[in-house]
Amino acid sequence: MKFNLFVLPTIPATFEERERLRPIGRNNDKYQEMLTELREIAQLAEELGFDAMSTTEHHFHSEGYEASIAPLMLYTDLAARTERIKFASLGLVLPTWDPLRVAEEIAVIDHLTKGRFIAGFARGYQDRWTNVLGQHYHVTGAPMDGSEVDAHNRAVFEEVFKIMKTAWTEESIRLKTKYYEVPTPYEHGIQRWPVAKNWTSKYGAEGEVDENGAVQRICVVPKPYTEPHPPIWQPFSVSEKTIRWCATEGIVPWILISHPPAFRELCEAYRDEAARHGRNLELGESVGAFRSVHIGNTYTEGYSLGAETQGAGFIQYFAGFGFFEAYRYPGETTPVPWKFERMVEAKYSLVGTVDDVKRELEALQKNANIEWFGWFFDQGMMPWEETKRQLEIFGTKILPEFKD
Repeated sequence: MKFNLFVLPTIPATFEERERLRPIGRNNDKYQEMLTELREIAQLAEELGFDAMSTTEHHFHSEGYEASIAPLMLYTDLAARTERIKFASLGLVLPTWDPLRVAEEIAVIDHLTKGRFIAGFARGYQDRWTNVLGQHYHVTGAPMDGSEVDAHNRAVFEEVFKIMKTAWTEESIRLKTKYYEVPTPYEHGIQRWPVAKNWTSKYGAEGEVDENGAVQRICVVPKPYTEPHPPIWQPFSVSEKTIRWCATEGIVPWILISHPPAFRELCEAYRDEAARHGRNLELGESVGAFRSVHIGNTYTEGYSLGAETQGAGFIQYFAGFGFFEAYRYPGETTPVPWKFERMVEAKYSLVGTVDDVKRELEALQKNANIEWFGWFFDQGMMPWEETKRQLEIFGTKILPEFKD
């Protein structure tokens, strides 16, 4: 397996501190504390042999949980402090981005890191910020229910994704889609470009300006450092439709579904769909699995640590967005209980001693032989010394036995 350390990131604080210092997201001292932790975690993860480190993209989180603003800027800082580990956006919410700006910024970070960037994209599910930053497309957070609102979010996502890839792979582009056009205005081109004759027609891309000096095509620079573009991931995949779309596009899906039979079915769907598009893969190849890990001297100690940290975060926060549906058992029709116990029983939360966690990873390998394991890590939810201890135990006593 390859290993990805997934961090939200989170401003370090207890729940009591979050209430006392509200809104802690605007507390500069605590934000600096978070940056210091992330820098040390990136360096330690590299030393321990992790292949990648990733974060989400979210905005306006006054509570300090998932304070993952401007992830590309963060990776630039972390990459400058490391040498080998890759950084992945899980994910940039495309319905809130301009397609050409995201193509540019990813190409730049791909150059700055000389290929140590993995481009991950998501549709966005949080209305509080997706509605605001996606207003130019009249898009809202995806409710994942197949409704008209959900379909509109998906349509915008797929269009931005397609335009971005076109900008990476073609020397210049000219296109008109439902939500976007290049150039603008599309029909007549951009008329006010006074250096067309003596500058762009001589030094620019072929066909960028016409004989009348109007801009008819746009050349997006730079092209990515990685040919033809960085690897692409998609986080929190839970539906077969999404899994199959990823397979058609050559994208690595990070699957949150954890109950072994349901997880295997999605891996099989990915393999089968990839084969239909000319990619012959083994079961689990080009697939990532998200899991949490909490290690103690006893099973009870590891379980308690998980319940107090990620368990509490999922119950108080992620459950409200429907994340516990990822732990639904096949055939189960009643509401999924919002309990840490269910997270453990569904094989999402791996807890206990080093040997307990090893047995869970062995079972995961046997079930689907995944290429990527993603540790949904509790930065900001544990005391700093415990954070480092968890990383060091996993990195020295568990990771070496499973790493490719």
